Amino acid sequence: MLTLIKNATLYSPKPQGVKDVLLGGKQVLALTEPGALSLSGMKLEVIDAAGQCLVPGLVDPLVHISGGGGEGGFHTRTPEMQLTEATLAGVTTVIGALGTDAVSRSLEDLLAKAYALDNEGLSTYIYTGSYEYPVKTLTGDITRDLMLIGKVIGIGEIAIADHRGSQLSVAELARVASQARVGGMLSGKGGKVFVHVGDGTEGLALLHQVAKETDIPLGQFYPTHINRSTALLEQGVVFARAGGVIDITASENTPALPNDEVPAVAAVRYALESGVSVSQITLSSDGNASLPVFDEQGRLAGLEVGRVGSLARVFRELVAAGINLEDALAMTSTNAARTLGLEPKGVIAEGADADLVLLDRSFCPDSVWCRGKRMVAGGKALVRGTFEPVGL
Repeated sequence: MLTLIKNATLYSPKPQGVKDVLLGGKQVLALTEPGALSLSGMKLEVIDAAGQCLVPGLVDPLVHISGGGGEGGFHTRTPEMQLTEATLAGVTTVIGALGTDAVSRSLEDLLAKAYALDNEGLSTYIYTGSYEYPVKTLTGDITRDLMLIGKVIGIGEIAIADHRGSQLSVAELARVASQARVGGMLSGKGGKVFVHVGDGTEGLALLHQVAKETDIPLGQFYPTHINRSTALLEQGVVFARAGGVIDITASENTPALPNDEVPAVAAVRYALESGVSVSQITLSSDGNASLPVFDEQGRLAGLEVGRVGSLARVFRELVAAGINLEDALAMTSTNAARTLGLEPKGVIAEGADADLVLLDRSFCPDSVWCRGKRMVAGGKALVRGTFEPVGL
């Protein structure tokens, strides 16, 4: 069946005016002026979106889809993500990652969860590796993972400036980056090194050292948690000015906010006011991660859980703060897709994947399509995960 969305105010993410959008299979088939399509005699679902905005589905570059955490013991391992945690928030593409725990959490389990969510309708990809070095992989090699496993699009989130990381040297991180780079080139993927940045004073220094002392370009690295502190945010501005892309975490760790964590919207505004281009900023939810707070001795002092829905919340907060809709969409969808080499995502164009969100007047998701399948209508889930309770 074809789906015709009529009279929608279209952002792709640039504003396109009022358009009719035809969906068929998993793709956008046509964008036309209202009423220009002649579809008589075809089996067609018609949705009148007059007065509503039609935007690309959100792309989340960091979700712990199979769960994470564990810094406070086995009972603090966080739960895996459920389908509607993403779809009800307008998130149509997620990239799964391991974190601190690569023992009780495995890449095999991460890949299996990605396939499960894909089967339920979501677009999913994963990073090979975890916080650790030497890097744990599925095939025994970073380049082989990228070349031989379709869902692997990069490595992450490898940890720097963090007491939970492996305290990498310049040579070690350069070796990781070179393998990811070659694997990306040979497989036609992004091959980025997605970098978890902790609260250590060295911040992003190691990334600059690798770029300075080796042939690896700075843009090979994609650092996240840049709003962890004011000092790190300032380093992120320097990194972006040098040509890199920075990722700001939408999930806020409430106990850490008084300790210099910068709320996502404030971090975005600071970066923009400091001369960083919108195209060099992305946001991620860090969904289903543990958000720990450590005391001066490195002991766990508090713990919260990241939420995929935080990406949509920050999107709305950006618009409410005066960031134009086009730029808010770029930072929560298009830029991550471009940076990770997922070009059919994050845009609405003929031939692109039909990952679409129809927003209500409060900029909340009213309807959501993942690869052409309607997952949400009227703000209610039409499709639930295999083991999700109906009342969730």
